[in-house]
Amino acid sequence: MMLTNLRLIWSSKKQGRTNISIGYNNVTSLTVRPASSRLKGNSSALYVLTKMNQQRFEFIFTALTEGNPSLPVAVQAVVAAYEASRLYRELRLRGAVLADKELKLLPREAAYSKVNGVWNLSSETGNLGTFYITNVRVVWHSNTNLSFNVSIPYLQVKSVRSADSKFGPALVIETSPQSGGYVLGFKVDPKETLDYVNKEMNSLLQAYATNPIFGVEYDANASLDIGPQSTTINEDSEVLDSDTRGDAWATYYADDANSGGGGGELVYSPELGLAIEVPRDGATLQQLWSIL
Repeated sequence: MMLTNLRLIWSSKKQGRTNISIGYNNVTSLTVRPASSRLKGNSSALYVLTKMNQQRFEFIFTALTEGNPSLPVAVQAVVAAYEASRLYRELRLRGAVLADKELKLLPREAAYSKVNGVWNLSSETGNLGTFYITNVRVVWHSNTNLSFNVSIPYLQVKSVRSADSKFGPALVIETSPQSGGYVLGFKVDPKETLDYVNKEMNSLLQAYATNPIFGVEYDANASLDIGPQSTTINEDSEVLDSDTRGDAWATYYADDANSGGGGGELVYSPELGLAIEVPRDGATLQQLWSIL
């Protein structure tokens, strides 16, 4: 199993093509329940309930390897970090984005520009407010009603351009279909300021596309005792060296349960000086002895 900042990935050790990728955005609930294994005795099972395209799916993961009892805890912590950082990735209307009439910066967020006197053209008369431009998003709020605001992360911005409107030249921000496909207009005066804001936002969009900030921060070393198989990664790294002792035992156990016993090919082992059955599925003698 692999944990990234955006998804949980499980793949079969024997057949890598047998795998599943679960984006945290599709997770509706996580539950940890006690489980009983004939291989490892009592352990914990992680129940992951998901939803996609109006269908619900439930996946159950059980850590049978030694030294990894806290895998469910790690998954829960990463998903909690994902849920707490939605402002980095989702468009929000009328959110709690201000503190003492100033923008509340998110972790790793840096403010670049504050533009006063920006009109939101969502109504016939417009609303006068203030623009904040950061490395993660653009935020506008009304000067007369601070709760009337919009936070637009660059992840959801489809395009930024200058265009003519009935109010004159305006800054037009088009959002992605996933965020509603809004077309938002802002009147920025004078024309020089409009050109500067347009250029700055497009530059920041390009920089964000090169090095996006999703906001999911999780430090396994600073949390509870997380086993070596529950390290989090950033979508391009690998985790989890599996415990081969349990796998070697499981290979024989599953086969014996289905077929009723041995019957494999016998060969001479120089290490033992005896005839032995050929180890199955790449298992070594050292791994088999370690089970004892």
